Amino acid sequence: MDIQAKLTALVDQLNTVIVGKYEQTQDCVACLLAGGHLLIEDVPGVGKTTLAHALARTFGLAFSRVQFTADLMPSDLLGVSVFERGKDAFVFHPGPLFAQVLLADEINRASPKTQSALLEAMEEKQVTIEGETRPLPLPFFVIATQNPMDQAGTYALPESQLDRFLMRISLGYPDRGAERLLLSGTDRRDLVHALPSLLTPEELLILQHQVLAVHAADPLLDYVQDLLAATRSGRWFVQGLSPRAGIAVLRAAKARALLSGRTYVAPDDVRAILPQTIAHRLIPTGDAGRGAVEQVRAMLGATPLP
Repeated sequence: MDIQAKLTALVDQLNTVIVGKYEQTQDCVACLLAGGHLLIEDVPGVGKTTLAHALARTFGLAFSRVQFTADLMPSDLLGVSVFERGKDAFVFHPGPLFAQVLLADEINRASPKTQSALLEAMEEKQVTIEGETRPLPLPFFVIATQNPMDQAGTYALPESQLDRFLMRISLGYPDRGAERLLLSGTDRRDLVHALPSLLTPEELLILQHQVLAVHAADPLLDYVQDLLAATRSGRWFVQGLSPRAGIAVLRAAKARALLSGRTYVAPDDVRAILPQTIAHRLIPTGDAGRGAVEQVRAMLGATPLP
């Protein structure tokens, strides 16, 4: 397998559907290569669900889509045991969670109880139902879309669940040229249905091992630790990052380096992925006057490069 050719093809194919958003599609590919879950947050109608569908099809993974609503119950995700007379026993019927990719559409419209049902699945790649632990298919990803919190009918995701997402990205409105393509071109949903799968699950596992093999030198690790320490200093954020978040930063930076055709992590890789990887885990200090993403960028500017 020509790794660089595969990676280029993955990003290029996504950009035929989500036009004018090269950086965001690159982040999405890096997130899945790093084995992480992805949260796409934006206003309705900018392509969040389309991007999630395109990712699942391009990566060649079996997927299911669940529209999260206020009345969605945990059993609607996990599945239920039903008594079957022919077998004279209860038989478990798996829910849509038992797929390689769960597209959790508008995840923050479901109740906290249903959102928390995802926690074990996202962290352990397994679920416990009626006292029995059931493994999920591998690889397993959650690609969730979320509306801004000021919209009606939304619930805030608990911090413990936000921490399970490796990255949170925002698409934003397209520029004028990209929007013209959307207005005059083929319907994006038709394009998604026609996308070929460019990977097999086995090839994806090979790529994920390649990510882990990307080298991080000691000065680079010092830089990551300096950034972690900055988040914990009290100057920028109410509470700092956990060691798990630090591991997530390094994994995402390694995936970004592999996408760039390198076998080592550079400081620019860390800087490129840091806002998407940590902003959703942090709350700016009260006197900052900035959102979390802007605060992360300010902190980056104030932290010396190695």
